Amino acid sequence: MEAFTEGVAMPLAIPKGFKVTPEQFEQLADAEQVARLELTANGELIVMSPTGGEAGRKNFNLYLDLGIWNRQTKLGQAFDSSTVFILPSGARRSPDVSWIKLERWNALTLKEKQGFPPIAPDFVIELVSPSDLKNQRYEDLQNKMQEYLDNGVQLGWLIEPEAKTVEIYRPGQPVETLNNPKTVSGENLLPGFTLDMTEIFTN
Repeated sequence: MEAFTEGVAMPLAIPKGFKVTPEQFEQLADAEQVARLELTANGELIVMSPTGGEAGRKNFNLYLDLGIWNRQTKLGQAFDSSTVFILPSGARRSPDVSWIKLERWNALTLKEKQGFPPIAPDFVIELVSPSDLKNQRYEDLQNKMQEYLDNGVQLGWLIEPEAKTVEIYRPGQPVETLNNPKTVSGENLLPGFTLDMTEIFTN
C-alpha cells in the first residue's frame, strides 16, 4: 500500500503475516493513519489501502441505503467502514458496512461504545474493490466472511461489482451466490430492507 506525506506517495511496507499484540494494534490505530487497520485472531496485522473513487462511491451508497432504512425502523445501529469491532475470537475487524440490533448495542457500556466495541455485528457487507481483485484478495474476503459467521454474525453479503455477484452468508448454511440480482433482501434480520443493486453494479 502507499502512505501519503505532503502530497507525495510513499511506500509503507508491512510484511505479510506481520504480527502485533492487541495493545500494539490500539496504539497504531490511535495514531494518524491513512489506511484502515485490522488484526486477525492470531495477531496478524492487516493494512488496507485507501479507497478509490468508485469503491468509495459504492460503499457510500450501501451505507446510505442501510442508514435510511435503519432511521425509519429504529431497529438497530448502523456503522461505516471506519468502525473496528473486537470479535469474540479477539480479531479486530472493520466491515465496509455493518449493523447491530438495538438491544445488543444498548447492552454495551458507554466506554465500550466509545472504543472498539467488543461485539460482533448482526449484519455485515463487504464490497470487493478493484484493488482486492488486482492483489488477488478475493479468497481472503471469503475467509473473512466465514470468520464473521464463526463469531456470531447472522447475515453477510460479499458483493463483487465487476462480476455482478452477491455471495450471501448465513450460519449453518452453504454460501448462496446470486448472479446479477436486481435487489437483495435483508430477510427476517432486517425486515423490509431491500438493497437496489443498480448503483452498486453501475460503473
